[in-house]
Amino acid sequence: MENESASQAGLPPPPGACETLPRLVLASASPRRAEILRAVGWEFEVAPAHIDESLRAGETPVAYVERLAREKAGAAAGARLFGLVLGADTVVVSGGEILGKPRDEGEARRMLRTLRGRWHEVLTGVALVRAEDSRSTVAHERTRVRFAEMSEREIDWYVATGEPADKAGAYAVQGRAALFVDGIEGDYWNVVGLPVRLVYELAGSFG
Repeated sequence: MENESASQAGLPPPPGACETLPRLVLASASPRRAEILRAVGWEFEVAPAHIDESLRAGETPVAYVERLAREKAGAAAGARLFGLVLGADTVVVSGGEILGKPRDEGEARRMLRTLRGRWHEVLTGVALVRAEDSRSTVAHERTRVRFAEMSEREIDWYVATGEPADKAGAYAVQGRAALFVDGIEGDYWNVVGLPVRLVYELAGSFG
């Protein structure tokens, strides 16, 4: 019964403040975030926001992802008269270093060498802004991921697939990188790119 809504499948809606999920405006072009929202039956439209994503001096990883999420949501909300806008930003943090999307294959290989055989963190900042009155809320999700050891040959193979190209930390946990993920502590969907449970909780605060 794939792609059927809860009502079509004869299932009750989820209880709580969000029995009717508010329609969202996704301030992101990420296909992964869109796929997650579709998977839980959340209606949305896409309105990507383009902001300066440079890291500021002295900015912590948490402050960085929350700021970018807030700025993305705010930029998209500022161009609208109404709507609940969702902004999000995900980074990988290893040994205190923020790993964003690799610029090229060489940087992807460097990131994977950094991650292999050790734990790292995935941080996602999530912000919601209501365009009508600019009311906003922001939070973050933190998940720990451990990579198995990877040989140079395995790293070369994975980079050659092209999968690391537009992924924070140079990997996609829901793709071929699953072959090398040894453990996860926390929200799996956060590692994919959107902690949808956190979005659900934040949306409930808007009533």
